[in-house]
Amino acid sequence: MISRRALSSLRRAPLARGLSSRASTILHALDIRSDSELAGVYDGEWTGSGEILESVCPTTGEVLARVKSATPAEVERALERSREAYKVFRTVPAPKRGEILRQIREALAAKRDDLGALVSLEMGKIRTEGEGELQEFVDIADYAVGLSRMMNGRVVASERPGHSILEVPNPLGVVAVLSAFNFPVAVYGWNLALSLAAGNATLWKPAPSTPLCSIAVTKIVTSVLEKNGVPGAVAGLVTGGKVVGEAVVGSSDVDMVSFTGSEAVGREVGKVVQGRFGKVLLELGGNNAAIVMPDADLDMAIPAVFFGAVGTAGQRCTSTRRLYLHSSIVQKFLSRLESLYQSVRPGDPLDRSTLLGPLHTRAAVGIYHDAVDHLLKTGAEILTGGAPYTDLPAPLNGGNFVRPTIAIPQEVNVKDPVWSTETFAPVLKVGVFDELEQAIEWNNGVPQGLSSSLWTRDIRNVGKWIGPVGSDAGIVNVNVGTSGAEIGAAFGGNKSTGWGRESGGDAWKQYVRWSACTLNFSDEAPLAQGVQFSNTA
Repeated sequence: MISRRALSSLRRAPLARGLSSRASTILHALDIRSDSELAGVYDGEWTGSGEILESVCPTTGEVLARVKSATPAEVERALERSREAYKVFRTVPAPKRGEILRQIREALAAKRDDLGALVSLEMGKIRTEGEGELQEFVDIADYAVGLSRMMNGRVVASERPGHSILEVPNPLGVVAVLSAFNFPVAVYGWNLALSLAAGNATLWKPAPSTPLCSIAVTKIVTSVLEKNGVPGAVAGLVTGGKVVGEAVVGSSDVDMVSFTGSEAVGREVGKVVQGRFGKVLLELGGNNAAIVMPDADLDMAIPAVFFGAVGTAGQRCTSTRRLYLHSSIVQKFLSRLESLYQSVRPGDPLDRSTLLGPLHTRAAVGIYHDAVDHLLKTGAEILTGGAPYTDLPAPLNGGNFVRPTIAIPQEVNVKDPVWSTETFAPVLKVGVFDELEQAIEWNNGVPQGLSSSLWTRDIRNVGKWIGPVGSDAGIVNVNVGTSGAEIGAAFGGNKSTGWGRESGGDAWKQYVRWSACTLNFSDEAPLAQGVQFSNTA
């Protein structure tokens, strides 16, 4: 039997040289060494002496690298340095901050393909999606460059002569970004770009299973900051697990926490941050529905549902989990959708012909199996999928591949966990309706409210869907799938999804400190509302 000390020594031993050539090439291009433990903390310098995190390739099961996460003392120091860096950066004029963002955008674009490949390697999404994720970061940086000259307040008319009222945005402070594994780069990018434009310092705590993506991005971003004379701690990094996350979320040195993850964890994050009167932005569960009317263009709707349910192996927050079909098109729609499902083959995400990559972890495979088992026990019909792949060649046989599944439960009861619980895997549940009102009720009946999609060519249906009796989700699409949002509009959901908004629209307003300023440029000091307060006769 191996002792704990011996086991610890083995875990800290140099990585075996069996790392695949494809992995070595990608890591080398991003200045990430795989032959020794990597520092997982950046606060102006690279450190890390805490728990060892293993980055495991979900496609093959190989260990890509080992990363030294943050100790409690290192988290505290990173927070202190973030605060110090903020005090410097807040005085930089906003257009100058925009110029720095432009340079970050250029540096990211130059490494877009390499970073996209790293996302595929470490997270598991297919190559085009990995590169698309990096493009989101590039796009939001573009957006923030322009925003840096447009983060305006407003002038409000005063009822008092010789007075004006201003609403003024100023930098907020330190923004902590806790990102999820499924978008290991883009979610941070959405937050970082707006936070930098606003004049804040940002401290990133990534998912513990994707440390390499965070290290690679931090190296690129901080090199640009430092070339411009800005402290690197403006974009700090602390890798680690639950203990590190709790320390960051609970710190009074953090003015705002942006958390992307599960509803269960998000609920606790919200309580902690609100308990200390900090600002919190939550992006939580999805459980998104697509509704297809009889007049829908099926040549558009079927591929969109296919991508929404199978893309990223069902691991997007906006993945299509529920499909509601009008009774008149059920057979026609499902037969074509099933053909697409049966045509997809798992493969190496780095191969551009691959459409189906792995689930991110072994635990996710277990969640998939539990969901399928529960569907079967409750009498659902499994139209296709529902089982693991058992005949994959090496090295894919070491990966986390599952068959995309279409299930038809016996009934639609949105209060039942079959419908109300989000399964972060490619499991699509189908229900049948006769009237749009019924489908809208089902769409709105679950706790989550992120994305939704209606397929129709009838303008009356559109008006109902996007209006006060329509979808209650944060994203309400028409003839567009639930998945694949652009950066120009605010991204986020309602209800138990958390009500947070990131990316475009008015999302930037969360990253600033607002003040109302009344200016008196007259020779008198009247009170508002005509109040008289004087002891003179």
